[in-house]
Amino acid sequence: MSTTDTSNRTATVERQTRETTITASINLDGSGKASTSTGIGFLDHMLETLTLHARFDLELSCKGDLHIDDHHTAEDCALVLGYAFNRALGDKRGIARFASAYAPLDEALARAVVDLSGRPFAHVELGLARESRGTLACENITLFFASFATAANLTLLLDVLRSHNDHHAAEAAFKSLALSLRQAIARNAVDAGVPSTKGVL
Repeated sequence: MSTTDTSNRTATVERQTRETTITASINLDGSGKASTSTGIGFLDHMLETLTLHARFDLELSCKGDLHIDDHHTAEDCALVLGYAFNRALGDKRGIARFASAYAPLDEALARAVVDLSGRPFAHVELGLARESRGTLACENITLFFASFATAANLTLLLDVLRSHNDHHAAEAAFKSLALSLRQAIARNAVDAGVPSTKGVL
C-alpha cells in the first residue's frame, strides 16, 4: 500500500514480506524530524542523521527477522525509503536534479554526487575496515546506499575519501548523501519545467 501527495511532496509506503514489515512516511519539505525504529541502533542513528541534514521529515518503523541477521532489515528499509522518496518527488518538475556535497567528520571526509535521473545506479566505496558497527554489518551499510539508489531511481556516486574510523566514515557518508539530496530536490524559483531534454525524468 502507498499514498502520495506530490503537491506537498509527501508519501507513505508500506511493504510486507516474510522477512520484514515496514512503514515509511516522508515529507521532503520538512524540518529534519525523524522517528525511526528498525531494531538496529546504528541504522536508526544513520537514518536520523540523514533526515536531519537533508531536512526531510521521516517516520519509519520496521519489524524484521533480526534473529537471522541484519541483512533483510537494512536492505528493505533502504528500499522502502527509496520508494517513498521517489513517489514524493512526483514528476520532478522544477527541481535542481543534480547535486554534489562533501561532508567531514573529524578525520573522515565523504563525497556524494547525485542525479535524480530516473535511472538507478550506485557506485559506493566506503573503505570500511571493521566487520560491523554495533549490530549492523559494514557490508550492509554499502548495501543500504545501493538499495536506496535503486528504489529512488537515482544515480549515486558515493566515496569516503579518507578516514581512520568506521563510525566517522559511515556517518560522513550519510551526511554527504543528505546534503546532496537536499540540493538536488530544491525547487527552482525561475524554471518550473522538468530538468531534462527528454521532457521526463
